[in-house]
Amino acid sequence: MIEPGIYKEVMGSFPSGVTVVTTLDAAGGIVGITASAFSALSIDPALVLFCPNYASDTYPILRDSKQFAIHLLCADQQAEAYAFAGKGKDKAKGIDWYLSERGNPLLRKATAIIECELWREYDGGDHAIIVGAVKNLILPEQAVTPMVYHRGKLGALPQLA
Repeated sequence: MIEPGIYKEVMGSFPSGVTVVTTLDAAGGIVGITASAFSALSIDPALVLFCPNYASDTYPILRDSKQFAIHLLCADQQAEAYAFAGKGKDKAKGIDWYLSERGNPLLRKATAIIECELWREYDGGDHAIIVGAVKNLILPEQAVTPMVYHRGKLGALPQLA
């Protein structure tokens, strides 16, 4: 048996980017989830994946909406990262967003945005593995510094040597 605290500590030792995945709920409001469990999966077809916790109140809305936007957060988006990591219905209160041509709620300032349609979903223990078919890619007009998650903390990706 793997001790959960040590497991979290070991996994937290691996730096990762930070994403916020958004969609619209049935009433047309923005919902989302912060996820560091994100990866590119395939170029042909273009697929990505993220892994929301089954216990998340946002998970069933993301699954049922059949489309979503994955935001690769910039270092200045700590408010967005923490807001969407929380519980409740008003996570986006005070967060600047707009609707894309595809009908996805998009956050401003992201390092990049990946608009997807649900391609497949798989069981991943206490998390779902949601695979999205990439339908649109958005890059900012000016380069921004990405956000990284490491050992429980969020921050700017340091300059690479």
